[in-house]
Amino acid sequence: MSNLLWFLEHKKIEFFSDNLFMVLSILIKIICIVLPLILCVAYLTYWERKMIGAMHVRLGPTRVGFNGLLQPFADVIKLITKEIVIPSQSNKVLFLISPIITLMPALAAWAVIPFGPEIVLANVNAGLLYVMAITSIGVYGVVIAGWASNSKYALLGSLRASAQMISYELAVSFIMVVILMVSKSLNMSDIVLSQNKGWFFDNGFAFLSWNWLPLFPLFVIYVISAVAETNRHPFDVVEGESEIVAGHMVEYSGVAFAIFFLAEYANMILLSSLASIMFLGGWLPPLNFVPFTFIPGWIWLSLKTFFIVSLFIWFRSTFPRYRYDQIMRLGWKIFIPVTGLWLVLVAVWMRTPWNIWY
Repeated sequence: MSNLLWFLEHKKIEFFSDNLFMVLSILIKIICIVLPLILCVAYLTYWERKMIGAMHVRLGPTRVGFNGLLQPFADVIKLITKEIVIPSQSNKVLFLISPIITLMPALAAWAVIPFGPEIVLANVNAGLLYVMAITSIGVYGVVIAGWASNSKYALLGSLRASAQMISYELAVSFIMVVILMVSKSLNMSDIVLSQNKGWFFDNGFAFLSWNWLPLFPLFVIYVISAVAETNRHPFDVVEGESEIVAGHMVEYSGVAFAIFFLAEYANMILLSSLASIMFLGGWLPPLNFVPFTFIPGWIWLSLKTFFIVSLFIWFRSTFPRYRYDQIMRLGWKIFIPVTGLWLVLVAVWMRTPWNIWY
């Protein structure tokens, strides 16, 4: 009996130590993803102000730090030191929880984003399905923020924002189904590797074997839908000053407002990285020969994501704001029918002798 007790105790300690090591390693990986992501969000605001300034022939931030490089930290300190004003008649618990509900899906989705071959936190087989499910939760934070504020302006803004987000999520979902069909997998790494073959890849022009070329209309629709889903200009009528003040965030200030701000830019980076993975070959180099093949895959993914994010900024500084009825008409009467039609066309294409996804 004593030997049995010693054996069970030994196995218990070994099991505990193995689990503790596994949990610590996962936490370290999460920190290695989240901290650079938050830093990228901070400097995305700096890049946005600099890029728009250059397009408008002005300087942008120049005062804080060398060439304004410390401006994002100054903005964070300003928001942290501001008072969080909670409306007296609001639902205080939901009022404070809703920014977190909006931010967490934008961070949790990165668990399945591959930064290179075998460089991913959770290489699950249903990665694309996980992304579709986790990103759809963000709309609850927007609705709860508007309702919990007990303000008619915040409520109307949240309803407009949620309706717009759900509308364009449908078009994005159709596009993801097409990616599933041509890749024959829900695994994010497999989706990247499925673009790493074909005649163009064998001859060194890997970028012509990526999904953006045969699925170019879907690529364009995805980028525009991503802009609309994140409520960015020219689809930001929920926050338009002439429309409905600051939308669902009108009653928020300080850190609570900063979290909404962080969630918006984190979603921009997330949707841009998804565009890079589904259409631009993820971590794959554009040309399949030296010196391009020597550059680490995470750098290629970062450059492609940076390109898509810069399109968001370009749209903001170029196009006029649409009316709300125009935004909904574009989503329901154009994008959803076109993506549905392309879904059928790709399915038929894959059954013909000219199928390029083998």
